[in-house]
Amino acid sequence: MAQDTKEKILRFYRGTEGEEVAVRLVDLAAQAAKNRKFRLSGFLDPYGQEIAETVAASMDGIRADFDGGYGGAERQRAVFCHEEFAGKPAFDIAVVKAEWNGQFTRLSHRDVLGSLMSLGIERECLGDIIATSDAAKILCDKKMADYLIEHLVRIGEAGVSCSLDELSSIAPREERCKEIRATVASLRVDSIAAAGFGSSRSRAAADIAQDKLKLNWQPVKNASQTVKEGDVLSMRGRGRLEVAEIRGLTKKGRTGVLLKRYL
Repeated sequence: MAQDTKEKILRFYRGTEGEEVAVRLVDLAAQAAKNRKFRLSGFLDPYGQEIAETVAASMDGIRADFDGGYGGAERQRAVFCHEEFAGKPAFDIAVVKAEWNGQFTRLSHRDVLGSLMSLGIERECLGDIIATSDAAKILCDKKMADYLIEHLVRIGEAGVSCSLDELSSIAPREERCKEIRATVASLRVDSIAAAGFGSSRSRAAADIAQDKLKLNWQPVKNASQTVKEGDVLSMRGRGRLEVAEIRGLTKKGRTGVLLKRYL
């Protein structure tokens, strides 16, 4: 990778939440370009995946492919592959199943993730966590699977038993989509969030203050930020919202929008 290209990418993300991820991904892509093979990233959230696509698009002869272990995975690994590499790179993803007595204990995704973090496991080693009433399937780097099976013995107050499971046991994620046609006073992020998530602007502003809302997978810092067509809002615990279409002004000076809410 040319030095000026590298600096251009890093300058774009400098000072943002994605800066650290961009540095890692640029280095991986540069290694793939140098050895004419491939390099594999850790698990990335959707914003990290967007950065990986930007990095690959900036480099001649490099492409980025993604896999999260099952169809529709939110957190995925990126592989930067050189055009001269004729093989098929492995994504090295395993799934560990953690089970507990669901008759007496209710554990959430947050409980499972908290226990994994307390073991000192870095987030990039972990993919999606699919929790049910009595079990959780934990997508992870293959190198972490044995460690999880041995050391993840409690989640909260519940004892758990872990075993290696098959990726094929995870059904593809089927997202439900609800279309919302609304008119808003402005394209401020609090206005769009209120219309899409069915709340008031004051409630949306409070959610922003509590760091519950993200715009294109970055924290919303100000309720007055504006959105554009194609932007994605995600609310903790309430799903995602896509600004599918901005339809222009009504006779009363409001802006018509088509929103898609994924549940």
